[in-house]
Amino acid sequence: MEAFMAINSYVNGIVWGPPMLALLVGTGIYLSVILGFPQIRYFGFMFKEVLGKIGKKAEGEGTISAFGALSVALASTIGSGNIAGAATALHLGGPGALFWMWITAIFGMTTKMTEVSLAVKFREKDAAGNWRGGTMYVLEKAVGQKWLAWLFAFFTTFAAFGIGNAIQANSTAQALELGFRVPSYVSGIVIAVLVALVIIGGLKRISDVTTYLVPFMAIFYVLGGLAVIVIHANLIPQAISNAVYYAFNDPMAMPGAVAGWSIKVALTKGVARGVFSNEAGLGSAPMVHATAVTDHPARQGVYGLFEVFMDTIVICSITCIGILTAGTLTARPDLTGAQLTLTAFQTVLGTPGVMIMSAGLAMFAFSTILGWYWYGETGAVYIFGLKITPIYKVLWIAVCVIGAWGGGGKFLTNIWDLSDTMNGLMAAPNLIGLLWLSNEMRKIVKDFDAKRKSGAIK
Repeated sequence: MEAFMAINSYVNGIVWGPPMLALLVGTGIYLSVILGFPQIRYFGFMFKEVLGKIGKKAEGEGTISAFGALSVALASTIGSGNIAGAATALHLGGPGALFWMWITAIFGMTTKMTEVSLAVKFREKDAAGNWRGGTMYVLEKAVGQKWLAWLFAFFTTFAAFGIGNAIQANSTAQALELGFRVPSYVSGIVIAVLVALVIIGGLKRISDVTTYLVPFMAIFYVLGGLAVIVIHANLIPQAISNAVYYAFNDPMAMPGAVAGWSIKVALTKGVARGVFSNEAGLGSAPMVHATAVTDHPARQGVYGLFEVFMDTIVICSITCIGILTAGTLTARPDLTGAQLTLTAFQTVLGTPGVMIMSAGLAMFAFSTILGWYWYGETGAVYIFGLKITPIYKVLWIAVCVIGAWGGGGKFLTNIWDLSDTMNGLMAAPNLIGLLWLSNEMRKIVKDFDAKRKSGAIK
């Protein structure tokens, strides 16, 4: 195992090294420029489209509603990365990591819009008549590189067990044990049963559950986080100022600085944790957005803009600013991950704060297990066909139990490291496809703008 993890560490250093991080952010910058900065142009339209059409029937083909697809995607992205991952970035890189999370998210909005739009454009129906789509279908049908498509599907199939299952089950079990003293083995069994009841019904049941769960859990955590921040409202300007200042200046000059902080670490950890949280550039969310009922690829792409905005600009910011204003980052340098966030909530709100954070983490992680199941199944179906779905369901449920019972320490660290590597391997073929088809995306946006201007699309 030690030899295997050493190899993984070496590969991880490549896939999450400066070149890959530069490619992730650089792709977002490039797409933003050639598409006319859609994250700015469509900002108002984004809220009108997403919030104004909840519950309304849309025109076009698809399996689930546009908002249902968004809910599944948000269920997948709003997970332990928003609480544990964001806190880890601050712990390792200092306040400047938050600034680089913001930068990653701003340009990641365009990346997510592009990959979602292309997935809708090149989706197809499977043997059972259900819509399937995502990077593997784009790479095969539009780029003509089936070997790259197969690699992406392979990485997705196995990455899902880590980032989307074991880590999330483990985070849920730890959160329930910290906040409510629930033994991990009990959490594992309950998680497995609840997940089984949902995924056995396929995408439509996943969509139905997450459509109700995601708004509730987001509001629940946002209100709890705002309570932590508002109590120290006078420290908000200083927290934001530190995030910006120490993104470009030596963070070791900050009072109470933790050994190891540097501009380089703040940048790399901020970008890596930002991408891990909102998944822009990984190619995961397009697999569910491709199933949405919509009349234009770019319309569903706008939901991708909202997904990244909500995940990182809103929820990750609340976590980080809560930690910075509570003072736990420098007061408790021994803490990282969910423990650091929990301590910030506890410092300000006491026992209710622990319960809010624990319940929020448990809901975030559980919903991610549901959303990522669809991604893993989509990758497996692309490689093996529909016959694999019953087997994949059984394996998925089993990993829920294993992840919850695994405990913390070395087990959790190894799972995080493996998941990081698999995510990076997913990103590489996806980014190749996005850059290859950037001119195709420009045509999609140009057509969308023309139809909106003419009134054909409202």
